[in-house]
Order: sequence, then C-alpha cells, then structure tokens
Amino acid sequence: MKQAAREIVNPHPKMSLRIPQGMAPVEFFNSPANLKNLAEENGLFRTPEDLLMYRKLIGHSTEFDASIILDTSRRILDPLGRPVRRDQMSRRQKKVWHRMTQILFDYLLATYPDPGEHLLLCGEASLDSTWPLNKPGVPSIRMIHNHFIAFPMRTLVEAKQANPADPNLTDSGHNSLFLRHLSSIYHEFLEVLDLQILSPIATTDSCLRLTGYPQSLPSWEVRGGAERLKDQYFWYEYEQILLGFLDFYRTFFSLVSTGDARVPDEANFPAQITDVLLGSNQFQRVARDLRERVIQDPQFANEIRWRPAYKQLLYRDDSGRLIVTISQNSVGNAITELLGIVVKRVEDDAGYSAIEPALVGRLLQARERLIAANMGEPIAAPCWPHGEFLPRGTRG
Repeated sequence: MKQAAREIVNPHPKMSLRIPQGMAPVEFFNSPANLKNLAEENGLFRTPEDLLMYRKLIGHSTEFDASIILDTSRRILDPLGRPVRRDQMSRRQKKVWHRMTQILFDYLLATYPDPGEHLLLCGEASLDSTWPLNKPGVPSIRMIHNHFIAFPMRTLVEAKQANPADPNLTDSGHNSLFLRHLSSIYHEFLEVLDLQILSPIATTDSCLRLTGYPQSLPSWEVRGGAERLKDQYFWYEYEQILLGFLDFYRTFFSLVSTGDARVPDEANFPAQITDVLLGSNQFQRVARDLRERVIQDPQFANEIRWRPAYKQLLYRDDSGRLIVTISQNSVGNAITELLGIVVKRVEDDAGYSAIEPALVGRLLQARERLIAANMGEPIAAPCWPHGEFLPRGTRG
C-alpha cells in the first residue's frame, strides 16, 4: 500500500445557530453568545478553573472526538485578550489541564488498546490572538484547546489519498520554513533540553507507516509509556518542549519582522539562541528571504502569524509507543494534518444521526472518569439531559 496522506469525509448535522445578517462567521463564532451556546448545547463537563470539555459537533472523527477548552469567554469579553497558549495559563489551570489530559488519554488507551486497530492522538493548539478576526480560515474559537481523537485504522486505510499540495497539509506554504529550510536547525536548537522521560526519536522512526507523517519535525518517545503521563515530571518536560519552541518561533519571526538579530526579551534559553540560531548563516538567510517576500507579496504577508502559535501532539504510533511532537500553527492547518489526515466535513443529518448514539455514548463514558476524579461538574446538554443519549425528536 502506497504511503500517503489520507482524506476522510465526516457528516455533521445542520447547525441551529443563526449568524446575524452582515456579521462574518468567524466574528460570530468568537462572540460570548456562541461560546455560551457551545457550553449549553454540547458541553460535557466544566471545572472550577473554567476548563470546559465539550463535543466537537463539526469534528474530525465519528469514533471519538472531544475537546477541552479554557473557556474564559464569561470573564474576558475581548476575544483578543483571552489566553491562547499554555504558557499564559495559571499554575493551577495547567495542573488541572494536565490531569484532565491524562485521564481522557488513559480512557482512549483503555478503550482502544490495539494500535493496529485505532490511531489515537491528543493535540493541543494555540490560536494567535493577533490574527484578524475576519480572516478566512481562522479557527472559530479563539482560546487554547486540546483535542482528543480516535480514528479507526480501517477508515484511514480505505480513505482516498489526499492531494499532497492540499493547503491544509502544506500549512498554506509555511511548512517549507520549518520542514525544509530550518528542520536541521530546529532539531539542533531543541537538543538543549535536558529531558529524562522524553527521549529524542529520529524523524524517520516517528512517522506513521500509512501516511508518512509527521514530516521532519523533532519528536520524542515517552519512556515508560502511558504510566508516565501520571508523573508530574512528564508534564514539566512537555512544558520545556513548548518553551523551546516559543524561543525558536519568537527569534525567527522577530528577525523577519525587524531584520535585527537579537535574543528576545522573554527568552527561556538565551545562550542556545545566540549559539545555534543567531550563529547560523542559514537561519539568518531564510529569515532574510522571508522578510523580502513579506515586503513584496501582500497576500503572503497577510498570512504570517507574528506571535507564537503552536500545535503540540501526543499520539500513539503503529508499534504502540507514545510520541510527542510540536509544530507551528498556521492558517488552514488542522491538528490532524500533522499526522497526514485531511478531514472534509459535509452537512448530512441522516448520516450523523446514524453514528451519534454510539459517539455520544463514548464521550459520556470518558466524562465519567472526570466525574470520578471529582474535578468539576457534569453538564446536562439537550442530547444527554440525564447522562444518557436522548435521540432527536424526543428532546424537550
């Protein structure tokens, strides 16, 4: 079987929300009214720290698809003032975030124990708070969130091959920066991290056999497997990878923006920035070339994310190992595409109704683990008013 990215098609129901006339969809989706509706219609669980678990109604997978979001919409009305990265969360919020992630990923591992049957991933994404609200392709909820997804391998094997030039797979052209021109420097820079649980793994060894993704990204194997996710030191190391990424991102795009080679004020690893990044002719040449393109090409310039935006994945590979990787987050590139999976969504009420009972049932099972851990309160949405799925047409 040819190794290639795959494209799957998922049904979703017709959305009940009405977007006010004259208002762009992305403007509405970031409004407090939409976030309130999301919690009331698809919310599953909320913690005192405002971490909200909810069903992804227009989702990535019909097997298991849920998210945790830091829902600050009731406290911070300015969409551009909300936390969009994990380093902007409080210590308490991060601790609960890590615990919820461990519990939900443990549910996936217990429910889908065979790596040959299911691909599992947990993907954390930041949304750049400086990105224009009305820019096409901007994610609909401007707050940090974590995705929990299971794909049946049969679905991926039987799916058609995706177009390798798909903008979602190519990060709208931005992947050439990290994956082609800066890959070796990116790897070298992150070697400064003193990691005990996360062990560096070769790019060729971390990709999925079916898709060949992720491509050219630094990756780490979790030594000790799933049990280490219960270790707070694992999450410390997970955080170190993010901090290293932020240094790389800020240094590069600051150089593109100003042309000045300098260590960012908020640097976590200043010596490594000086020695590896600013001391690299290739790093500076790529930044100069990109700077010139931004000056000459207004459309390309409008797609640049000048502030750090990332996707950090924890996934189970073909042999059952848990792998961590991290990438930039650019327009159009969804969390699944780091693993070579393009998802097309089509409005299909009948198709979604057929899969909805089993899907919701699994989401409620996962929620039970959070309830048992006494982390917050369950939400009684119309689809599960008493903790059980209620078919359409029978809801009050």
